[in-house]
Amino acid sequence: MPSPGSDPSRSRRTALRLEMATIGWNVGEAALTLWLGAVAGSLALLGFGTVSVVEVFASAVVLWHLSPRLEIADPARTARALRLVGLSFAVLGVTLIATATRDLVTAREPDASPWGVAYLALTAVVMFALAAMKRRSAAGLDAAPLLSEASLTFLDGVLSLATMTGLALNAWAGWWWADPIAGALVGVAALAEARENRAEASEIAAPA
Repeated sequence: MPSPGSDPSRSRRTALRLEMATIGWNVGEAALTLWLGAVAGSLALLGFGTVSVVEVFASAVVLWHLSPRLEIADPARTARALRLVGLSFAVLGVTLIATATRDLVTAREPDASPWGVAYLALTAVVMFALAAMKRRSAAGLDAAPLLSEASLTFLDGVLSLATMTGLALNAWAGWWWADPIAGALVGVAALAEARENRAEASEIAAPA
């Protein structure tokens, strides 16, 4: 149920703006980090840019679920949206764990990129702020897919910090393994979220 005293119409408009802002940021993020990664030869930045594409898909799913022309409380649509957001978590988790495993096996050292580190720090701040605002809007709408996607946005912030820290530790201390280990931990968290989404979607879709 929506939180007491909330205005569902206002919460929906706010949530739609937040999702559009997330899509806009992640499209720019993908383009910039892929370019910075190509210039610096940094697979860490290239991987981060690729992950941004997954997050754009999740935000697009929530935009569909929040469409003013459709009923948010429709169990079938809610379950479908949760499964699609869960798919985004699963793709993110598998991608991060596979990349981390490859980097640990090959002992690949991430290449330093001062501009990349600075951008990742900014991205972390933006993603944490967006995640907090989405959670508030989700409480006002009782929108499970939005709440779940807020967790994906939060993980984006965590991944930004992890990638930034890995690049910095390798540049300053030679700890090449910090980046893949951090990425793998975020990947495990993403897979756990995917399982929770699938379970919640099944519960919502089950007949009363």
